[in-house]
Amino acid sequence: MYDPELLRTFLAVVQSLSFTRAAQSLGLSQPTVSQHVRRLEEAAGRPLLVRDTRSVALTSDGEAMAGFAREILAVQDRAVGYFTGSHLQGRLRFGVTDDLALTPLPRILRDFRHLYPRIDLELTVLQNDGLIRRIESGHLDVAFVKRSPGQQPAVRGQLVRRDQLVWCGIDGTRIDPDQPVPLVVYQAPSLSRALSVQALEKVGRRSRITCTVRGVNGVLAAVRAGLGIAVLARTLMPSDLVELPASLGLPKLPQLDLVLLTRKQAPAEAAKALTSAILASGAPLTPVAGS
Repeated sequence: MYDPELLRTFLAVVQSLSFTRAAQSLGLSQPTVSQHVRRLEEAAGRPLLVRDTRSVALTSDGEAMAGFAREILAVQDRAVGYFTGSHLQGRLRFGVTDDLALTPLPRILRDFRHLYPRIDLELTVLQNDGLIRRIESGHLDVAFVKRSPGQQPAVRGQLVRRDQLVWCGIDGTRIDPDQPVPLVVYQAPSLSRALSVQALEKVGRRSRITCTVRGVNGVLAAVRAGLGIAVLARTLMPSDLVELPASLGLPKLPQLDLVLLTRKQAPAEAAKALTSAILASGAPLTPVAGS
C-alpha cells in the first residue's frame, strides 16, 4: 500500500515540475519533499523522476504512478467525504474560467455535491480577470484561474499545474509572413490576448485582431471557421485543432499557471474540501470531447 502522504507530495512535484515549488505549495521543506519522493521510489522499486540542477521530468513509470496516485487519492477522499463530509454545511461561492468549465471539472463538482449535500455550492463562470476581481473583493470564496508564473496575487493560491501556452489553428493553417498575424482574442482585459500581442511585438511581427469574443466557445468557433489563430493552454486545446509550428514565424509563448485561489475569509472546511477534490481528481484536466 502506498502512503497517501508520499503520493500527495509526488503529485505536487509532478504538477509543478519543481521540488522547490512543491515544497512551497505543501508547506514542507525541500529536503522533506525529496525524502518523500525517494521513499515512494523505493516502495515502487523503480525511478519515477529524472532530475538535475535545472529540470525535473517523469519517467514512463513516473507517468504511470501519477495516474495511480490520482486514483488512489480520489478514492480515499471519497471515502473520507462519505464518513465525515455530512457535517459540512453552508454556502460556498466558486468561480471558474469558461475554458476550464469545458473540462471534466463539472464531473468533479457533481461528485463534490454528492459527497457534501449540505454545502450550497454557487458556481460563477467568467473570464479570468473578472474572477480575480470578484475574489479580491470578497464576492467569491474559491476561484480556479490562470496567471503568469511568478505573479503574486492578493489572494493566496495553490498551483494545480503549470501549462504551456501555444498558438493553435485549424490543420493546414498558413500565415503570410508579410501580413499581420490574424488573431482571435477575448475581450480586454485578457491574459492570453496580452501575452500573444506582446510575444509578436517582441519579434517584430504585426498582428491584426480579426475576431473579439466573450467566451471560449466563440474563440473555438472563430478559429474553426478559419478567421484567425488563437492562444490556448496546450492541455486545454481540443483535438480538432492543431498546435502551430514555429516554422510559421510565430514566437514561443510563455507558460501559464492554473491556480486555485481561496479567499482568507472563505468557510475553511468547505473550501479545503473543494480544493482537495479538484487537486486529487483533476491534475491533468484535459478537454472533454467536442469542446
